[in-house]
Order: sequence, then structure tokens, then C-alpha cells
Amino acid sequence: MLHTFVVGLGRSGEGLHLPSLAKARAREPTLFAPGPVVGFDPFRASAEGVLMVESPEEAVHHAPPLSTVVHLCTPPHLRSGLLEHLAELGYRRIIVEKPLALDLVGLASVARLRRRWGLDITVTTQWLDSALTRRLLAVLRGKAFGDLRAITVLQNKPRFTRTAEAPGHPTAFDVEVPHALAVVITLAGGADIASASLEDMVTDRTRLPRLGRARLGLRHHSGVLSRIDSDLTSPVRERRIVLEFDRALLTGHYPCSAADHTAQLRVDAQGWEPIRSVFDDDAFPAFIRAAYTRYARSHRAPGALSAQIEAVRLLTEAKNLCASGTRGQGVGSVVGA
Repeated sequence: MLHTFVVGLGRSGEGLHLPSLAKARAREPTLFAPGPVVGFDPFRASAEGVLMVESPEEAVHHAPPLSTVVHLCTPPHLRSGLLEHLAELGYRRIIVEKPLALDLVGLASVARLRRRWGLDITVTTQWLDSALTRRLLAVLRGKAFGDLRAITVLQNKPRFTRTAEAPGHPTAFDVEVPHALAVVITLAGGADIASASLEDMVTDRTRLPRLGRARLGLRHHSGVLSRIDSDLTSPVRERRIVLEFDRALLTGHYPCSAADHTAQLRVDAQGWEPIRSVFDDDAFPAFIRAAYTRYARSHRAPGALSAQIEAVRLLTEAKNLCASGTRGQGVGSVVGA
């Protein structure tokens, strides 16, 4: 059984990890040690259902390092120092909030700590544990509709208030895009940047540079073209993914909020009537169960982070492209936004 230590109880730690941990513990109680989750946040004195400690050193007495999974839910720019501190205390199994790093310098710092201390890091790319993603992967591997040609991902949601109150992300590339990028890399493999653009978040009272809309075009080494469009100024919420095959178009909708964990998938194939399926897809608890299961069974070297490392590399290149004022060559799709 594994203990849990959550570091950082802001929107991510308290709003996402704790509720999903409760669901995962209820579903797979034999994975988790009995007793409350241990938590540390220098700006929080209490959290419901959490045993708060005043320092990571105090946490060692309640969450033994050799049998504990740490959820590191602090902003990326504060990550390396805490990661090293936790490693020095003996913690090795660490779930890190996305993105893994903001740039290649931060990525190199995490990589050095991982090698030095033998850290087994898992990034919270829960879309990879989504029931919708698993169905898309099954279709891709089955080859029933021919080769995959293009992927389009739309991530639209209004994020004005949260961005203004807690501007912890430097650009819109760092908010939702890492989730989509992990999925398209998993589906289509490594890629190069073809185009990138950033827009400001603008209201009648303020302008927040580079935090409005992020667009990314990719040319995968497999020949697939991908387009990711994340608009944080949209008046509506939508998480849509479209896969274009030789003989079919698959349109999936991920759940948009904690209020409803239901996904949808529509298959439009040549010679077939359209097929629409609606199914449960509570990805974050599924991600946690999968991570803890691996941690409970693994006695090998630290797990692979290839998709997450590739995502950081691509996002760094995209940010540099935008900073230089060059948008790059566009990647088109037959699917309209």
C-alpha cells in the first residue's frame, strides 16, 4: 500500500488531485495506505480531509518516503528546488503537474535531478488515460480505416478570471496545450513545429500578453499533420479531437469540466452509417490508479518520459518562434474549427 503526500494545495492540488484521489481510493482501496492524505502548502493552514504538515521534513513522519507517492502541484517555475528537497528526504515516486518544465533549461534541471536521485516521475497528462483516447488508439492500431492523415484538437474555454487572479502560466501554450500535445505525440509520434502563434487576453479593463489563444501546427515524422488550437478567451467550453483517416473521420469530445465526466465519439466512415457513442470518461482518477499501480509493482529503473520531454521541446520551440515574430508555415486540415 502506498501513502500520499500532496505538495501545493491550490487550484490543481485541492481542486483536481484531492477529489480524484478520493475516487481512486474508493475504487482501488488496496493500492492506498489507510489514513488521511498528507499535505503541505506554505500558504495554507488547512484543507478538508488532509493532514497538514508545516514542512516536508515533518511529512516524513506521516508519509514514509519509501512507501509514498508525492503529488507535486506547484507552478513549474518553483519545481526544481522542491523536487531536489523531496529527493534529499528520500522521496522517489513523484507525480508532477503539467507541464514538466517551461523551457529546455528547466527540463535539463529536472533531468539532472531525475538521474542523480533515481526519481520515477509521472506527469499529469491524464488525457492519455482517457477512455476516449484509448478508443482512438484502438482504431488507429486496428487499421480498419487506412492510415491516419491528420489530427485537429480544439481546446476552448473562457479563463479570464483565473488567469487574472493567478497568472501562474507564462503563455497560453502552458495551460491546456500540454494535454493535447501528449495525445497527438502518442497517436502520431515525434514531430517538428510547422507553425505557432500566440494572442493576448484582452478585456475592456486589461490586456494579459500571450495568455489568450495559442495555435500550433505540427508535421509528424510519420507524415501525419496535427493542428492544436487552444482559445482561453472563447465564450464556450469545448475539448474536441478529430482524426482524419483514409476512409473515415473520427470526432471525439472529451469532458469539459468536473460537472460531467462523459465523452462522445462519432465515426463517419465510407460506406457506413454514422456511429455515435456516449460513455463515461473520468480520466483523472483513472490516471491516478494507473500511476499508483505502476508504482506499487515497479522495481525497475525510473519510468520513461519520452512524450513529456518531446512536448517540452516542441513548446519551447513554439514559444521561440512566436517571440521571433515568425509564425511559420501553416498546417491545414479539412476539418473546420
